[in-house]
Amino acid sequence: MQEEAKVKEPINDDPASGVKTYLRLLSYVGSSWGYLLLSFFGYILYAAMEPALAALLKHIVDIVSDGKITESRLLIPGAILGIFIVRGIGTFFGSYFMAQVANKVVFDLRTQMFNKLVLLPSSYYHSIPTGRLLTKLTYNTEQVIGSISQAIRVVLREGLTVVGLLGYMIYMNWKLSLLFLLVVPFIGLVVRYASKRFRKLSTRIQNAMGGVTDVASEAIKGHEVVKIFGGSDYETKRFYKVANENRRSQLKMNKTKALNVPIVQFILAFAMAILIWFALSPSISSGMTPGDFIAFLTAAGMLGKPIRQLTDINSVLQKGIAASYSIFEFLDMDVEPDLGKREAGRLKGNIEWRSMSFSYPGADKQALKNINLSLPAGKTLALVGRSGGGKSTMANLIPRFYNIDEGELCIDGHSIADYELKGLRSNIALVNQQVVLFNGTIRENIAYGDLHDASLEDVIEAAKAANAWEFIQELDNGVDTMVGENGVLLSGGQRQRIAIARAILKNAPILILDEATSALDTESERAIQLALDSLMENRTTIAIAHRLSTIENADIIAVIDHGEIVEYGSHSELLAMNGAYAQLHNKQFSEESD
Repeated sequence: MQEEAKVKEPINDDPASGVKTYLRLLSYVGSSWGYLLLSFFGYILYAAMEPALAALLKHIVDIVSDGKITESRLLIPGAILGIFIVRGIGTFFGSYFMAQVANKVVFDLRTQMFNKLVLLPSSYYHSIPTGRLLTKLTYNTEQVIGSISQAIRVVLREGLTVVGLLGYMIYMNWKLSLLFLLVVPFIGLVVRYASKRFRKLSTRIQNAMGGVTDVASEAIKGHEVVKIFGGSDYETKRFYKVANENRRSQLKMNKTKALNVPIVQFILAFAMAILIWFALSPSISSGMTPGDFIAFLTAAGMLGKPIRQLTDINSVLQKGIAASYSIFEFLDMDVEPDLGKREAGRLKGNIEWRSMSFSYPGADKQALKNINLSLPAGKTLALVGRSGGGKSTMANLIPRFYNIDEGELCIDGHSIADYELKGLRSNIALVNQQVVLFNGTIRENIAYGDLHDASLEDVIEAAKAANAWEFIQELDNGVDTMVGENGVLLSGGQRQRIAIARAILKNAPILILDEATSALDTESERAIQLALDSLMENRTTIAIAHRLSTIENADIIAVIDHGEIVEYGSHSELLAMNGAYAQLHNKQFSEESD
């Protein structure tokens, strides 16, 4: 198993970039503007009740000072109940409808990411571990919920509360209010430093979570190898390492958050102490009634909680920005290029390689070098040679999983780059060496994708042609039997036959068989080979085979070695040459005899 990939997400501390990223995230709120307005209305109700409490306290102190308690015995309790009822309604409206907005944003992001995922080129899937991709779709998008629901809720609710309380304080005594506002720049400096720290740590946490899912998914998929080869201790150590990295990053985040709150509270307490010192000066507080004085100090004291929450939410906000940066970087990736304009229709299947060369992205060495070969429609080309020679690469270029570097690969006289990608691939059926089945029924796996409208009769005929119907009938639910993740509930041979049935049902003019009988026992292989022989009639077939006995009847056999065609011809012609093919054939024949 490979070591966990050292994939690093770029860390961006630029505040302008953070604002730009968050504004882009907020653009997803537009589809839920109705809910947002209802939420905003709720937060206005909540925020308005804070200065209302201070004003009510002023009224209570003033009437107590004036000895008019009896006149307000019903009014004051009713006002208190009314304030808390209105605040409760505001809290419900704000929180519930903001949750609606946040969940819709996450839903839109996840669906957009998955829609992008299925359109990305094959090179991307080979460059990033599966766990890292799953982390983007799950963990990163979850971080966005907090930056929408919590952050906007706190910014709106507590922000409006601060505005309301400050407005009331200015109305009561503008001189004292200006003194309180002097601490705002100091709070801003603390928040600015904490923002950079939070975003950097959030990115590290996301990377660490990617490492956790990478190691866990590999251990789960390879559990049999882990058990047989005694890899439990090794995998345990790998998981401990990545989990510990995640834990350390989380602790650093919590430490920064824990320091941020008391520092802001100390600044506010210092401001309150200065405020009270000045408020006790007769020259400043002259003209204020006892109720005015108490209400002003109460409003100032009530500012502590919303300001603290506004600074505390910064960690959640920065987590969301860091996650959004990763998400938008993914969404901005180029999809698989499809510049072809020619409609493919149903192709005949004449394939021609013209001085074609290819190397994988990022590789220094060419995988294929100067390939020249012609395969007439309806004929069979068998690719043989040592592992790693380039056989699968040569076949996988036909459906344009990768674009060639030099030369041309033509079908029916036109470069495959000229064809529309969907139309080109609709003419190709593929049976991989590593069979891919999806967690659904046998019928859904045979009639997959564009074949989903196929009738039950056609599915059964394809299964019969692939020698799969016999074992399907023996299953409890027949074609409606669930196969499990990647067909884990079926044997290797059964999975292979399901994949062959899928290719038979597609009935494409071009057929690619990559070790299509490798997972079958000898008896099943003979039956499948007969089905394949029938399937290959009047179809252009590219067959990659390890056992040369399965391709002796091929029209053309090409020997691939180190990315080059070293010789080609029919079985008899190649044996007569006594070259590379003859050596492979003799070696394999002698091994089978032994």
